[in-house]
Amino acid sequence: MALTDLKPKSSVWTGIAIGVGLLLAPVVVPVVAASMRPLMKAVIRNGYLVYERGREMLEEVTEMTEDIIAEVKSEIETELSARDVEE
Repeated sequence: MALTDLKPKSSVWTGIAIGVGLLLAPVVVPVVAASMRPLMKAVIRNGYLVYERGREMLEEVTEMTEDIIAEVKSEIETELSARDVEE
């Protein structure tokens, strides 16, 4: 049996990787978090702007729909009153 035949199981390497990750986490996490802050801020800002624009568009569509409904009601009332006068 040669020395190259002695290979640790993959669970050993997984354990080593987890251990190294746990040791580096207190250093890496704050650095990554600090660099991600501007990106997250931009994503949230753009999402908020899209939400506000969508809300404004919905208000405009609602107002337009209400105006059309009011016009239709008025036309129907005018037609009904003209019919009543003819009869």
